[in-house]
Amino acid sequence: MAKAKKAAKKAAPKKAAKKAAPKKAAPKKKSARKPNAAFMAPLTPSATLAEVVGAKPIPRTEIIKKIWDYIKKNGLQDKKNRRMINGDAKLKAVFGGKAQVSMFELAKIVSKHVK
Repeated sequence: MAKAKKAAKKAAPKKAAKKAAPKKAAPKKKSARKPNAAFMAPLTPSATLAEVVGAKPIPRTEIIKKIWDYIKKNGLQDKKNRRMINGDAKLKAVFGGKAQVSMFELAKIVSKHVK
């Protein structure tokens, strides 16, 4: 009887060998997304904004990045409401004297300080 069980185990069908995954068709090349030229145009910051981001002309996107770097470096983001930015002496001048502004107002404020 022991031999019959062993024979039954041997006679059990073997697992199917894994098939190679079918090759996918070559992906279509997407056209590279082109940035808007208006965002990449160098803008000259005002004297008050230059204290935060520097005086040389840089694109609007870089100005916003540098302001965020300054905010994070100095811990100016409000602890309770992360959408609000607390102004220090330099940023209050940029914010038009406001002590606190929303992060969504940042682009509007920057547009007033660039040429």
